Amino acid sequence: MRNELHVAHDVEFGLDTFGDVTVDLDGKPVSHAQVLRNVAAEAVLADEVGLNFFGIGEHHRDDFAVSSPEVLLGAIASQTKNIHLGSAVTVLSSDDPIRVFQKFATLDAVSNGRAEVIVGRGSFTESFPLFGFDLQDYEKLFEEKLDLFAHLVQGGPVTWQGTIRPALNEQAVYPTVEGRKLKTWIGVGGSPQSVVRAAQYGLPLMLAIIGGDPLRFRPYVDLYHQALAQLELETLPIGQHSPGFIAETDDEAKNLMFPHYQVMHERIGRSRGWPPLTRAQFEHEAGPEGALFAGSPETVAQKLARSIHGLGVSRFDLKYSLGTLPHEHLMNSIRLYGEVVVPRVRELLAEMDK
Repeated sequence: MRNELHVAHDVEFGLDTFGDVTVDLDGKPVSHAQVLRNVAAEAVLADEVGLNFFGIGEHHRDDFAVSSPEVLLGAIASQTKNIHLGSAVTVLSSDDPIRVFQKFATLDAVSNGRAEVIVGRGSFTESFPLFGFDLQDYEKLFEEKLDLFAHLVQGGPVTWQGTIRPALNEQAVYPTVEGRKLKTWIGVGGSPQSVVRAAQYGLPLMLAIIGGDPLRFRPYVDLYHQALAQLELETLPIGQHSPGFIAETDDEAKNLMFPHYQVMHERIGRSRGWPPLTRAQFEHEAGPEGALFAGSPETVAQKLARSIHGLGVSRFDLKYSLGTLPHEHLMNSIRLYGEVVVPRVRELLAEMDK
């Protein structure tokens, strides 16, 4: 369905990071402040190698340095020229939709129209108690705040009523976005209801695919297109967000990545009841049909082409920060991604589309 969406020249390639707190090359922990400076340097390199998007996620725990992506994105905007900048994701349920819109409208202005926002529930819930929200209201908070945010994206004075805040009556919100609507994606982890909701709001869909064969998400892609068609809405972009790391060879990439990825998995898994990650499980996810895009440029390019073509997505965002993996290795991965992998994927997609 809609295979023309992945014509090689139409596909965009981005990077996502959560500002994972890393170690240096000697294995010593890096401060939160230095991680933030490193993320800015990584974004500048992403711009230099011609990537389309750089996204920063929001977390509120000690193993991630970024709690205020918009501030860091504003700093990055002043150091970059072409790359689009956005969140990955904004946890809308525990934020104020009006403030989110104002911050990204401001980012859009200072970046000359390069701002995007990906809104979602988020897979971490630390922000709820931190900002005084009850997790029992998880669904209601997201549904109502998304509805309000969708009204804000349309532009103009907003009239809105819900149960979580006072109603708005012809309320103007500033600054306005210049010459267009703020590009807003809905991040989805695999819920059919969330896919349909994205279509109902007429917003692009970003699929977070972090385990298993990415092609198992094809039914969600088809569902999204079907929902848009039934609503008589135009075709909208679909993106994929997945983790990965690139080095000169497959063995180098996996050997560098595994111990740091394992630490991240263990820390998150303690609170979620996950068993320890084995090397065999890691190798399976890094294999031809896994959701971990780790390996040499050719290996990663082949996996990317398979996933992009099979799903029909028009953007792929590589979640390149992976636990404590040092900044220097991340920089090399970014360079290989932009200079070697992306051109090779475009070649492979062009061959597939013949």
